[in-house]
Amino acid sequence: MRALLVTSVGVTCAAALTLPLAAPALSAPAAHSASARPPSLSPESPGSGPPSARSEAAPDEANDGGTLEAPEAPEAPEAAPPRTGETRAAALAGSTQSLPLEPLSAPSDRSVGPAASGQGLDRRTARPFSLVGVVWDDAEAELHGTVQVRTRATGGTSWSDWQDVETHNVEHAADLGSAERASGAVRGATAPLWVGDSDGVEVRVRPEAADPQHPAAVPLPEGLRLELVDPGADPAPEPAPAGRTVTPAAFAGNPVPPATTTAVPEALTAESAATSAVNADLAPLGATVIPALTKAETEEEAAIVAAGAKPYIGPRPKIVTRKGWGADEKLRERNFAYTKSVKAAFVHHSATGNNYTCKQAPSVLRSIYRYHVKSSGWRDFGYNFAVDKCGNIYEGRAGGVAKAVLGAHTLGFNTNTMGVAVLGTYSSTNPPAAAVTAVSKLTAWKLGLFGANPKGKVTLVSGGSGKYSKGKKVKMNVISGHRDGFATECPGARLYKKLGKARTSSAKLQGR
Repeated sequence: MRALLVTSVGVTCAAALTLPLAAPALSAPAAHSASARPPSLSPESPGSGPPSARSEAAPDEANDGGTLEAPEAPEAPEAAPPRTGETRAAALAGSTQSLPLEPLSAPSDRSVGPAASGQGLDRRTARPFSLVGVVWDDAEAELHGTVQVRTRATGGTSWSDWQDVETHNVEHAADLGSAERASGAVRGATAPLWVGDSDGVEVRVRPEAADPQHPAAVPLPEGLRLELVDPGADPAPEPAPAGRTVTPAAFAGNPVPPATTTAVPEALTAESAATSAVNADLAPLGATVIPALTKAETEEEAAIVAAGAKPYIGPRPKIVTRKGWGADEKLRERNFAYTKSVKAAFVHHSATGNNYTCKQAPSVLRSIYRYHVKSSGWRDFGYNFAVDKCGNIYEGRAGGVAKAVLGAHTLGFNTNTMGVAVLGTYSSTNPPAAAVTAVSKLTAWKLGLFGANPKGKVTLVSGGSGKYSKGKKVKMNVISGHRDGFATECPGARLYKKLGKARTSSAKLQGR
């Protein structure tokens, strides 16, 4: 797949001057040379390099927010040790504990019957974390079996029930043959699971049982590791000049009252300035929220950023920026990757579970982001946008919300599409109406920028997936579910049934 890359170096001066920058035009930037080194191999790209090259930091080195090899922890459910010696920067950045799995001993409860061959970890104390997942060495290998975890809330003594972790996650990935996929950093991984603030964990991974058709069980992938992700602290409220009132990024279902402060506005890092500058036509540099517009205002703006969008474009919805949800911009690849257009939108569920509040959604996003980059080896957050259960819309992969940013969300169909993840698991649970409405609003605007009809059909060329061979032309709905492009359960049966309503609402918002 031919991806288009744009460096973010040129915007670093904006950070020093704190002057508005004009965002690049919506049309795709010039293609990079075919001989150029893949972005994941760039020595200037924070968090790059294969997992085997990641530093195995000592506990005090974990304060840089990187991935570390967790030491052996006591098996007894003791209270978690305090976070001594942590700097404020480290607490904000978050961290990842990576624990190699071991051969399973006899089950800790009798309900599972005789022990099957597998790997896992007995109950143990860990530094606080909120999201878990299992990774392995070979990104092309699949885990045929089950992964279950149970956790203990921080400071508590009781343990949760066993929770299933979604193992079929290979379809959420960069396309085969892409620079991101070929970087050498990508690993196999389960879907991440949000468990809330915890300090104890137990995990078991078992292969599929043998049956008459398959007399020998498929072995588990090599290099299984448990990843425990701490999202770090929420970003501080945006300061305002002396005596002026500022409203921090507020979330539906979680109102935040205005606050008056005399703090001096913080200086943006070069990475944060680069991420913000590509949205400079839509919001000031360093903004935590891109405000909603009326349809008339959106059409007027579209004349600047997407001249061909009128008259069929929906009102721009409010979008919480990466700065608004607290993304650590030093984790992602330094360059932005673009595709030529946005012809379709694929809707996903994150499969992270529904046990989160809307106030916690930014923490869930930071956890998924860290899991995608540090644990799975991706260049950035995989989805272009995320939506929480209260209908808040979040900027996903960096590069500009109005631009055709190349994501890693639908294996085989990342080119000329966008991926929207609804936070939660919607296989047997109905998605909240607010979330479906948010999908409609977002697609009405973003697809409208590129002249796409939400109720229409589009022909896409497969980059190779488990459902369509590479090069096959496939006719799909402009708003499709992930399962339309890959043999997967995503976005969950209940959310998938709501896509018809989303298409109709989206087209109506566009004025069709």
